[in-house]
Amino acid sequence: MSEVLANLTDHQTNKVAISESFGRAAKHYDQHAELQRRVADRLLALLPSDLKGYRILDLGCGTGYCSQVLLERGAKLVCADLSSEMLSVAKSRCGSENVSYQVADAEALPFENSTFDIVISSLALQWCNDLAVPLGEMKRVTKPGGRVHFSTLLDGSLEELKRSWSKIDAYQHVNDFTSLNQVKIALAQSECINHQLDLPKIVMWYETAFGLMKDLKGIGATHVEGRSKGCTSRRSLKKLELEYKRYENQNGLLPASYQICLGSVAL
Repeated sequence: MSEVLANLTDHQTNKVAISESFGRAAKHYDQHAELQRRVADRLLALLPSDLKGYRILDLGCGTGYCSQVLLERGAKLVCADLSSEMLSVAKSRCGSENVSYQVADAEALPFENSTFDIVISSLALQWCNDLAVPLGEMKRVTKPGGRVHFSTLLDGSLEELKRSWSKIDAYQHVNDFTSLNQVKIALAQSECINHQLDLPKIVMWYETAFGLMKDLKGIGATHVEGRSKGCTSRRSLKKLELEYKRYENQNGLLPASYQICLGSVAL
């Protein structure tokens, strides 16, 4: 694998690392994915309750939480993910009736133009370098008159964790997330003109900072751009717990804030 990685561009290498990280998390992902389910539920609420006759792409399907709901509503579905391990878990969840599975890169979808009535992607696009590229691909594979629905994380997400780490060392422990203005630029660049955005803030509560870190590791969200390997010692984690206590509420719980962008595009 090291020889393969040596021959890839940095962007491609990152994709391999991201895929491997989520692949390792696939079997226990659902135990740590409460935030992902809450965001998915908000996105699914934007779709019709009866999807009979619709062909839908669930892009970045993960373990198939959205996919299962879409199937229950009557859709014919393609589940796509960068991780084959995630697709295996999704298949065990959703079965084979009215659904197929495809390893796919959101930035270069292996589907013909105007293939789907709806494309949905929940909390996957933040792993792409340039949001305009997957949005353009999602638009390309959607039929005229169809819709694209997506959710992604905006800057301000995990701000408490980022600030706490900044008091301890100069390493990058938390990914930087895109700004709302960058999302709007990406929509314009991909010619997704007729769109609506909703910007809910969701706060998850934890007894310890370690509990949050455990959830992030549990869903595979461990690939951080610019991270220096081996810099997270047990001593550093103890310092993190002390720093994070600054955000403790009256019940002794620690917040993890997420700024969400829910997007709908009419084509």
